[in-house]
Amino acid sequence: MTTSIRILVMSKKTSDDYLKIVEWSEEDQCYVGTAPGLILGGVHGKNQKKVFNELCEAVEEAIQILRKEGRPLPVATANKKFSGKIALRIPPQLHKALAGKAFQEGESVNKLIQHELQEAI
Repeated sequence: MTTSIRILVMSKKTSDDYLKIVEWSEEDQCYVGTAPGLILGGVHGKNQKKVFNELCEAVEEAIQILRKEGRPLPVATANKKFSGKIALRIPPQLHKALAGKAFQEGESVNKLIQHELQEAI
């Protein structure tokens, strides 16, 4: 008796390399889908899943157009690794004020800024 095994290999699409964001827009009263770094504008609608599916199609189309025109694809935006380090240039007076506030709160400037940024988003 012979046993056969079938293996389904799904290849990753190039569009998987690009970040796709679908979020509710209070201003537009609908979901808006965008792909930063790849397409300007986006797609919109009342159904979040439908907007995402349409966005995926738009990303595929954008990639096909760029390839057809012989233009390079933008740098991938999905699964990007971040070091957690940011080189930030600020005015000396702001640096001094942050250092003073951090000292008063008994923490480092880094921890103070990290906390403030977390609260801001």
